[in-house]
Amino acid sequence: MATEGALSSTGYMLHHLTHNASGKMQSIIDFSVINYDTIFFSILMLVVSLWLLRRAAKNATSGVPGKFQCAVEMLVDMVEEQSKSIVHGDRTFIAPCALTVFVWVVLMNAIDLVPVDLLPAIAGLFGIHYLRPLPTADLNGTMGISIAVLLLSLYYGFKIKGAGGWFHELFSAPFGNHFLLWPFNCALNIIEYLAKTVSLGMRLFGNMYAGELLFFLIALLGGYAMSFGVFGGSLSVFGQIFAGLCWWLFHILIVLLQAFIMMMLTLVYIGQAHDGH
Repeated sequence: MATEGALSSTGYMLHHLTHNASGKMQSIIDFSVINYDTIFFSILMLVVSLWLLRRAAKNATSGVPGKFQCAVEMLVDMVEEQSKSIVHGDRTFIAPCALTVFVWVVLMNAIDLVPVDLLPAIAGLFGIHYLRPLPTADLNGTMGISIAVLLLSLYYGFKIKGAGGWFHELFSAPFGNHFLLWPFNCALNIIEYLAKTVSLGMRLFGNMYAGELLFFLIALLGGYAMSFGVFGGSLSVFGQIFAGLCWWLFHILIVLLQAFIMMMLTLVYIGQAHDGH
């Protein structure tokens, strides 16, 4: 950790909010750089997600299922039921895609449950001075997912309605097919696509970023315990453990809830591509 990070809470926060990025180290949102830590942990969690799902499918048995198989079957049934009620069409690809999104986002969010100093400390042993391992607290990562959902929505829009039907809907809905209304319809539909994409990425980013900051603030209680004296330091350490445990347990709900919301909105947006105005 940098010397300033060891001397002040501001330095500690800035150190943990700085990405291992191309060019200058970044602690702010900047789409002109590549955040290597976000890419690494995103791909790592995706590989783990696919491995877990493949293992469940490969080891599935018609006999008495184990706990792992039961959990996966419950998850698959839940996603299938949600996709059936939202998407009115072929779900051969859509339901597995939604399942993958849910498991992937859960695993990425779960990185926030690891002690905040552990992974950066391990990275420091290999000469990596900056590491921000939570991909969903990086707007670059969450916007990447939302843009992928947008592309899937556009793909299914063209596939279901055809190019002519899609463009006709773009210019004729929601106000009508009169040629004077075409510019307003087109502008409104483009704004709708952009708003859905931005809100999808911002929702996940905002919740996980706030949770990450709170973990950093709780960690500071222990780091500055001795500056409060023996009695104050003891209370500070106790407060850190109590607050950290309470927030950790509550954050499990946030981890699962945000993954569920991402999965549901993915289904909703792709489902809307199947329906006409």
